[in-house]
Amino acid sequence: MSITKEQKAEIVQSYKTTDADNGGSAASQVAVLTARIRNLTEHMRLNHKDKHSRRGLLLMVNRRKKLLAYIKKRNPMEYDILIKKLGLRK
Repeated sequence: MSITKEQKAEIVQSYKTTDADNGGSAASQVAVLTARIRNLTEHMRLNHKDKHSRRGLLLMVNRRKKLLAYIKKRNPMEYDILIKKLGLRK
């Protein structure tokens, strides 16, 4: 089960960096990917043999990792705020 357009719009609205941001900023992309990853992780707990979804999950995790590295390199303070807001690392 994927996230709906309304859920994606809410996520983008709460994580946008400027008023003109429609989901293209790295922070918005990371937030949307995090929601999709959490959703797919629940699916994988129930369907552990679903190899196709596992591959998609790994691709999303890798894309999020690259975006987070970009944010950390560009603006470390924004990175720290985003990590805490999303609850990614402890």
